[in-house]
Amino acid sequence: MDTDRKTNATAANDRPAVPQTLGFLLLDNFTLISLSSAIEPLRMANQLAGRELYRWYTLSASGAPIRASDGLQVTPDASLKSAPALDWVIVCGGVAPRSSVTPEHVNWLQGQSRQLRRLGAICTGSWALARAGLLNHYECSVHWECMPSMKESFPDVALNSRLYSIDRDRFTASGGTAPLDMMLNLIGRDHGRELAAGISEMFIYERMRTEQDNQRVPLKHVLGTTQPKLLEIVSLMESNLEEPIELDELARYVSVSRRQLERLFQKYLHCTPSRYYLKLRLVRARQLLKQTSLSIIEVAAVCGFVSTPHFSKCYREYFGVPPRDERSGRSSGSGQNIERPPGSGFAGAPLSDDPVSGALLALASAQGEPTFASLSRLN
Repeated sequence: MDTDRKTNATAANDRPAVPQTLGFLLLDNFTLISLSSAIEPLRMANQLAGRELYRWYTLSASGAPIRASDGLQVTPDASLKSAPALDWVIVCGGVAPRSSVTPEHVNWLQGQSRQLRRLGAICTGSWALARAGLLNHYECSVHWECMPSMKESFPDVALNSRLYSIDRDRFTASGGTAPLDMMLNLIGRDHGRELAAGISEMFIYERMRTEQDNQRVPLKHVLGTTQPKLLEIVSLMESNLEEPIELDELARYVSVSRRQLERLFQKYLHCTPSRYYLKLRLVRARQLLKQTSLSIIEVAAVCGFVSTPHFSKCYREYFGVPPRDERSGRSSGSGQNIERPPGSGFAGAPLSDDPVSGALLALASAQGEPTFASLSRLN
């Protein structure tokens, strides 16, 4: 019993002091869907916990209204100079990040880094952190459209094609709905998997994607228009996953030799045609395992594997887990209880000279919701 009490006390002490204060730096032409995907999980975390775990502010350089890529105009809560003390800073990018990032943004972000803030970015906001030199030797995710230019401009950034990356005190998401997955992961780390799962249920979000999930970068974007035959071959592969086409037949379809076919794949995709074809089938199998109720035998057949043992062997070699474990979602770690702070009401209202955070307004209006404090835990 004493051991259990000590364990619970340690877990409580490991949680961040609440509320955590986030600043969302909006760049010109930021994408509104990415901003919403990042903020909404915070709102729901507060609602389900029944207290203010997170507080957020939107920021722009001058505090003047700023326009999103869809034309909607947002009035920020504060300028960079009037921003309150922050625990996290998240840069929200969108269209043309190269021209949206100013020296004022860079200087402010570098100052936030010196104050040991947790720094993040969504969509193309990673460009701002990279330009400030704050992503060197960090794993980084960015929208696939921005990847080639970032690779050229910032060679010391460890770019990847994943939906999001969390590397020490840096976290970056590729855009669209990927920030939702990233924030669920971060909330789960801070306050337990039970809360993250509850938020997911409220948003009718069937599967929280992990750091291992990749963006589907269009091959045409990677290769450009210089290799039409290779693009045609890959298109044929993608259209014929259940009954794979022999490589000699693929070569005949596009009027090249088998040897030319293999050279094209080695030069531009850095693997053999058979390996690339296998990857397409296994990635499709992973989607079916996670998103459908098809049996493992059915998934194997739909993805062109002649036997379940062969499918399981290939799947384990590629993803590191057998299909059975992928389907069951086995992973380490367990949820933590969420504790209400002593006293009643919300934890800490903003100081009078600080801008008003929308978190408090949202939390106040949520008190009438049936889910309010549904995941709180009392001692």
